[in-house]
Amino acid sequence: MSAKIVHISDLHFGPPFVPSVAEALLQEISSLAPDAIVVSGDLTQRAKRHQFEAARQFFDRMSDYPMLVIPGNHDVALWRIFERLVRPHALYREIISPDLNPVLHVGNAVLVGLDSTAPRRSISNGRLDRHQLNHSEKAFAEVPEDKVRIVVAHHQFAPGHDRVFDVSMPGARRAIDCFVEQRVEMILGGHLHRSYIGSSLDFFPGHHRDRGVIIVQCGTSTSSRGKGRERDENTFNVIETGAQTLVVTHYLYFEEVGRFAPLSKHSFTRPGHTLNVAGYGPGLSPT
Repeated sequence: MSAKIVHISDLHFGPPFVPSVAEALLQEISSLAPDAIVVSGDLTQRAKRHQFEAARQFFDRMSDYPMLVIPGNHDVALWRIFERLVRPHALYREIISPDLNPVLHVGNAVLVGLDSTAPRRSISNGRLDRHQLNHSEKAFAEVPEDKVRIVVAHHQFAPGHDRVFDVSMPGARRAIDCFVEQRVEMILGGHLHRSYIGSSLDFFPGHHRDRGVIIVQCGTSTSSRGKGRERDENTFNVIETGAQTLVVTHYLYFEEVGRFAPLSKHSFTRPGHTLNVAGYGPGLSPT
């Protein structure tokens, strides 16, 4: 059994939202016929009611597919200080979902969403609390060992891999260590508005050099807020979870034809399996 998962992020319903790109995204998702859709935060631009309602209507058009959605920092009021401090996720809970740390079982994969927004402490860079790491540990402890374990969080666990300045989420190394111990194979995220597909071993060796976590960052899927090499670009990812490999296909929107198309493919060997290509070890791939 396997799973095909569409990963979108940073929709930014509001002024930056691009309706024509959103329509192209819906068409591509329909043609892909995924087993599930993941939305890794920033549904809105300024956490306003009408923006959440627009996001809800958009999600309703994908109701044929199971969805895992988590909030991003833009889904918490920025300038409405009382709301941010007292009831930061009230509109999100009312309109999108009451569950900020959802769990989704699909095919041979288990996905745990973690709300990395920290509205009372960190407006932009986010944070994960210990109880959330305990939540993922409990969720993964209840599934068979051969299941693909995936964490979804909005904020990044590593700075961007280009000239745009970013910093990691506070406590990122502690979280990565916990995920390695929990045998998490992949993290899906957003926030940076540009894509990155690689491994936690690229920036943090950790305690197990043979058990890095695949990092899959999605750019902005439907807004004009792309950064770095994805400035004014829109992207999403498709993850295919096989018994022996995890494959990530990166899609880019091509304005001249008005549609998304695959740009690159990245294949990773799952722990415990050997890739029969000279010079490549477990978790690496020549593609």
